[in-house]
Amino acid sequence: MKIQQTLQKSLEDWNRISGLDFCILDENNQIYITTCDKKLPSVEKLTQFREDAALCVSNRSCSLYKLDNGSGDMLLIVWGSGDSASTIGELAVCQIESLLSAYAEKTDKNSFMQNLLLDRYSQVEAFNKAAKLHISPSVRRAVFLVETKQHKDESALATIRNIFSARTRDFITALDDSGIIVVRELQNTESYEELDGIACMLVDMLNTEAMTSAWVSYSNVADDIMELSDAYKEARTALEVGKIFYAEKNVFGYNQLGIGRLIYQLPTQVCEMFVNEIFGDESLESIDDETLNIIRTFFENNLNLSETSRQLYVHRNTLVYRFEKLQKRFGLDVRTFEDALAFKLAMMVSDYITYSRNHGK
Repeated sequence: MKIQQTLQKSLEDWNRISGLDFCILDENNQIYITTCDKKLPSVEKLTQFREDAALCVSNRSCSLYKLDNGSGDMLLIVWGSGDSASTIGELAVCQIESLLSAYAEKTDKNSFMQNLLLDRYSQVEAFNKAAKLHISPSVRRAVFLVETKQHKDESALATIRNIFSARTRDFITALDDSGIIVVRELQNTESYEELDGIACMLVDMLNTEAMTSAWVSYSNVADDIMELSDAYKEARTALEVGKIFYAEKNVFGYNQLGIGRLIYQLPTQVCEMFVNEIFGDESLESIDDETLNIIRTFFENNLNLSETSRQLYVHRNTLVYRFEKLQKRFGLDVRTFEDALAFKLAMMVSDYITYSRNHGK
């Protein structure tokens, strides 16, 4: 809930309980929130009060209070008179200042974490700011990156905030429209197996609670806050590599990218040379979808013809016939380990080349 909505609800509750009306003015004497449409004090009186050293002034109809919110010159107006009105006004000031202070600290922490992820602080700056915001600089953390398949899904953010609502030391933020970032503080006993479980839980919860499909990636463990910018880069790399090479999955750990990580770091010219060696004048796109599906299933079943035949409901001899045609066409027999490896790599490299062209890499 935004601070303005929180304050509005508080003022309405106080109005219902006390029978008094309340109004908060911003630094330009404009109404920030109010419980009524009563006439405001004149601009001259408001200006005079702002310039005066007094924290409160009262007359027969209302009282004016200065709010110490740490940034602006907000005023509180309480309509009413008598000792009870004065007491209620002072209590309201304390409550409003506490809410504004808590919101400012939360905003400062969010801004700090965003700048930290973008590597905008020196080590001294980062540790000093962390100390001021009461953020432990030397605990184990991991960065999770959540990207929904529906662009800018607000329900996904609300769901994730709800999932981690009890974890006050975790940070949930976003740097752009590309995804939601969760910086999670870890126990000393938590391993990468637990991180994978958390990522899977996020995918499942978003699917059931927010009714949206998502990819979730996570970084290696960062031992202090200065490693978080690298951890964020790792999570982004894991998400990108995972979507290119492991499209059938929804969870990608930076420590589990396998050969996709190596291919991702290769220049596209080298990749194109390799693909040309395998496919010659043709390309992966020239192979029909049915044959590609057979090949992928065959690879997933560790080159087991019988199991592939059973899963696809295709006769074993039909598979053999398809593979022999493929061998005549490309000179590779995918039933052998070496040729299967070359073909698998060519498929992954082709996916990377297509991705690079589409994204201008």
